[in-house]
Amino acid sequence: MVATLIILLISAALFVSGRVRSDLVAICALLALLLCQVLTPAEGLAGFSNSTVIMMVGLFIVGGGIFQTGLAKMIGGQVIKLAGTSETRLFLLVMLVTAFIGAFVSNTGTVALMLPIVVSMAAHAGTSSRRLLMPLAFASSMGGMMTLIGTPPNLIIQETLSTAKANGIVDSSVQDISFFTFLPVGLITLAVGILVLMPLTKWFLTPKEKGKDKKKGGKSLKELVREYGLTDNLFRVHVKDSGSSAVGKTIVELDIYKKYGINVMELRRSAGNNRFVRTVSQQLASPSLVLQTGDVLYLSGDIEQVQQFASDYSLRLLDNHTDEIEGSSSNPSLDFFDIGIAEILIMPSSSMINRTVFEAGFRSKFSVNVLGIRRKSDYILQELGSEKMHSGDVLLVQGTWKDIARLRNESDNWVVLGEPLQEAAKVTLDYKAPVAAAIMIAMIVMMVVDSIPVAPVTSVLLAAVLMVVTGCVRNVEAAYKTINWQTIVLFAAMLPMSTALEKTGASGMIADFIINTFGSSGPYLALAAVYFATSTMTIFISNTVTAVLMAPIALQCAIGIGVNPLSFLFAVTVGASMCFASPFSTPPNALVMPAGQYTFMDYVKVGLPLQILMGVIMVFVLPLIFPF
Repeated sequence: MVATLIILLISAALFVSGRVRSDLVAICALLALLLCQVLTPAEGLAGFSNSTVIMMVGLFIVGGGIFQTGLAKMIGGQVIKLAGTSETRLFLLVMLVTAFIGAFVSNTGTVALMLPIVVSMAAHAGTSSRRLLMPLAFASSMGGMMTLIGTPPNLIIQETLSTAKANGIVDSSVQDISFFTFLPVGLITLAVGILVLMPLTKWFLTPKEKGKDKKKGGKSLKELVREYGLTDNLFRVHVKDSGSSAVGKTIVELDIYKKYGINVMELRRSAGNNRFVRTVSQQLASPSLVLQTGDVLYLSGDIEQVQQFASDYSLRLLDNHTDEIEGSSSNPSLDFFDIGIAEILIMPSSSMINRTVFEAGFRSKFSVNVLGIRRKSDYILQELGSEKMHSGDVLLVQGTWKDIARLRNESDNWVVLGEPLQEAAKVTLDYKAPVAAAIMIAMIVMMVVDSIPVAPVTSVLLAAVLMVVTGCVRNVEAAYKTINWQTIVLFAAMLPMSTALEKTGASGMIADFIINTFGSSGPYLALAAVYFATSTMTIFISNTVTAVLMAPIALQCAIGIGVNPLSFLFAVTVGASMCFASPFSTPPNALVMPAGQYTFMDYVKVGLPLQILMGVIMVFVLPLIFPF
């Protein structure tokens, strides 16, 4: 027991200091418990196979899909319309919406779904996400107090009471705990949370300073489009009729550039669409690309030449009010879902110097097109094939994101400016938003409806896989990058601490102390002791384990004093769920930690006052709702 308590205290001190990474502290604490033989290897590593930890991994991927498809931005945009430019209204909407969802969905799932939405909302509103993400986590826990299924401790106290009544330990006249018995308590916790968090977040959660050199190197995709004037003379022609002479011919056979002086920027082709989901593939204008009926060519050039080309091949020139493919945007703008652009700088030692763009074989060797050349302050955008490259030239190239990334392998010839793959990650796959929404809704339904025989962790993993398979997350590598492994390791490594406290008898010692010290001192003092003992234990071990340990203790305290056990049992579930002073006491607290760039002390400054005040209020409110 002594070794366990020493390890716990040292870990808490290191968490508070913030000088050592929190995940490293958690791993070292776990190793110490193993080396002291407090835990067996199986017990120590059990956290990494815990269903909640696995669920957190899947939820990170689901959240990534919601963000990358632009669904977060769309939902956030609707909330922003209600909030306007008021940070206070935005704060209230986040708290209320999150609490409502958290009443029916697990608080972990609620935070994972809302986190990308809130980040997007904060960016759109011009406010710091740090002031919204911690309230988001806390609101999900408050919402969980409104229904039986909102949080595991609620189910634990219901089971404890039901078992006690079945065994005759508690009188059958005591009120049963039903689905909405928790609602009054949940509404009060939410009201207290809103009133307390509104000033605390403004005082303590100031925005982090952003480095001045954050954008060092590259330009955004919009900046490149604007700088090179790529959309100044951008037109679309539709291969609408199967009788067009262009059908079945390749780009080379049409010889568009030589005949008309027109550049083919890209081709868009429907890959099967319906009234609900639109799927369009972007393809580079490669020499072997064969035109099909329904294709849309994006062309850059003189309007008269474009009209002549469309007339010669019986193509339809689309105006700004015509959708190229049903469900798509009617504006002739360049999108970068599958095809991207980037700048490369020609090095003085490059073998490309004094060779023409055509001779360099950018299209044949590297599968990219050259759209423009920046030479000092001049921009060369016409007749690029015959243009010789000079040292210091900057070429704007176009290709798939994977092919652009491969250009880095030719570092002797050029340097790729900026971070193309990071820019690609910023591009939202808007046309996949309906798919992401359908997956998200299906996941929520499976988690909420008890008649569906699928465990919550299975629902989340299924949703995560579907996000990747359907392309809502670009690929498996992108899916792995959405996972914050620091959070996963922190939570998984700290879970065995609860096993150690229970195994060594430390938690039992706390329970005995409460009964012996406060059991005969009156119901209010005993209720306060149960509540704050539960609340304190939850800072260091999971709320579910704390509720399992404390529920029977609370029941025995109530029986020993001779009062209604409901208020004591509710003190356990509220004390276990309303733990805000630690990032690893509940999964929601851990989930928002990296996104909000929070430290352990941020939780202490904001969460500890709220946790203490919530406890004081509950000690007086619970007996009013459930009289002694």
